Amino acid sequence: MTTTAVAPTVLSVPVKLAVVVGSNRQGRFGTVIADWFLAHARARADLEVEVVDLAEHDLPTALSHQPSAEVQQRLAAVTPALAAADAFVVLTPEYNHSFPAGLKNLIDWHFTEWQAKPVGFVSYGGVSGGLRAVEQLRAVFAELHAVTVRDTVSFHNAFGDFAEDGTHRDPSACDAAAKVLLDRVTWWALALREAKELRPY
Repeated sequence: MTTTAVAPTVLSVPVKLAVVVGSNRQGRFGTVIADWFLAHARARADLEVEVVDLAEHDLPTALSHQPSAEVQQRLAAVTPALAAADAFVVLTPEYNHSFPAGLKNLIDWHFTEWQAKPVGFVSYGGVSGGLRAVEQLRAVFAELHAVTVRDTVSFHNAFGDFAEDGTHRDPSACDAAAKVLLDRVTWWALALREAKELRPY
């Protein structure tokens, strides 16, 4: 009796998660939040994590349908990671009741890379915890045919929440929130990936 190799199903392949660090401000607190979240994401066997850090990508602010060779070279450093991703988690601070200009710039340079993929949010800031930035980002990603996940992780008055070594002082609630967010993002990523295997978006 011979056996036939079975191709891996869409459910057996780890979800490719792109974590977008949305702040490029000098002296930013975002790296503390990013390190905390990435520790949770990378601990999961069902996720393959790649980081897109805006501090490492200097995209021009003048958009163009026909970018120059120089701009294409800059885009080539970030676009493939977005295109390959099954899902995204965006880490964003709140600046003046909104999200950073550099993050909007990254979003606007791309279109199909976001389509029919889930987007989760980790936010931080003062008393609002960055949630006003997240609400605005939901409208932006809806226009790009992305699916935003309801559950979020938000840090209110975040600067006092973390010790000098980057650990959270009272991690039970935020650790639980991170698990829920990653569970939801993974569920949507698998569901949408399977749907796109059956019928392209």
